[in-house]
Amino acid sequence: MTAGLRKLRGRVLAWYSRNKRDLPWRKTRDPYAVWVSEIMLQQTRVETVVPYYERFLRRFPDVPSLARAREPDVLAAWSGLGYYTRARNMHAAARAVVREHAGLIPGDREALVALPGIGGYTAGAIASIAFGSPAAAVDGNVIRVLARILGLRGRRDSAALRRQVTESATSLARGPRAGDWTQALMELGARICLPRDPLCERCPAAQSCLARRSGTPDRFPEASRAKAPRAERRVLLIARSGARVLLVQDEADSRATWTLPYARLAVSSPRSARALATRILGKTLAPALARGSFRHRTFSHSLTYEVWSIDLGRAHASRDRRQEKATKRRNVEEIWVTPGELRRLPVRSHTLKAMRDLHR
Repeated sequence: MTAGLRKLRGRVLAWYSRNKRDLPWRKTRDPYAVWVSEIMLQQTRVETVVPYYERFLRRFPDVPSLARAREPDVLAAWSGLGYYTRARNMHAAARAVVREHAGLIPGDREALVALPGIGGYTAGAIASIAFGSPAAAVDGNVIRVLARILGLRGRRDSAALRRQVTESATSLARGPRAGDWTQALMELGARICLPRDPLCERCPAAQSCLARRSGTPDRFPEASRAKAPRAERRVLLIARSGARVLLVQDEADSRATWTLPYARLAVSSPRSARALATRILGKTLAPALARGSFRHRTFSHSLTYEVWSIDLGRAHASRDRRQEKATKRRNVEEIWVTPGELRRLPVRSHTLKAMRDLHR
């Protein structure tokens, strides 16, 4: 590492010590807690993750407790965070750690990458933050920060740029406070070196930044060829029977999670809601009432949900529960739940949003 890069590293670390956010996962070097935080933070905002992280660790405080758990219980603790494959992979990885590593998360990067759901970035983050290893953790934020500082050209999604950044990040990771350095780059990308209108005047790397000298720092790296999210409208049905609400297993998520019944919507009308109710419930004479609409964004879709409700009377859910707790009707698993039971199930985020809006 050159003298210039050592000075850069020192300035960024000093800035981090003074300005880092007070986040719960920064108060520990426990590899398990670091792992949980890194998985939860994938594609999810920090402020959303904090309460989930704290609840999850109370429920599953270590690797053995997570490994012993039933998958439905793990998914229920994850309910609302989305991307449930992350939770299933964590559960599988915990069992692999118990089976192959005596319940101790390995510090070796290659051993970490061999676990389900852990890629190069997450392995580097765990190795550096929890074990102090000089391991590079390269994600989109780090690519942007180092491409600007070092003046590296190329599209942000190009393999060539990632290779260049990874080589530089690996060199910069060598030195004291490896874990703090990893988190400092993350913090710099999240708060200062923003994708648009970076706050160069506040940046500890400003003196060294070649993109800043160019006068157009937000052009580093070049934009990737992003696809516009697919717009779609859906009807979402709240079928009520007394205090209970109908949930169905979501076929779009391999039936691993529960959701209010929904369907793609071509035309907004009570007829669409009644058609969905008939398909799920069979013949019903209850009127469909409009409850409003909301938008929900994912990386690939821009969804507008129109919420309708149907009140079937108290006897309906009771009759179904006498037959079976969960029944199959036309290949759709369904269950009637109270609000308390709903909180203990892995539920899709649009369902939670609709239920919150209903009770406001």
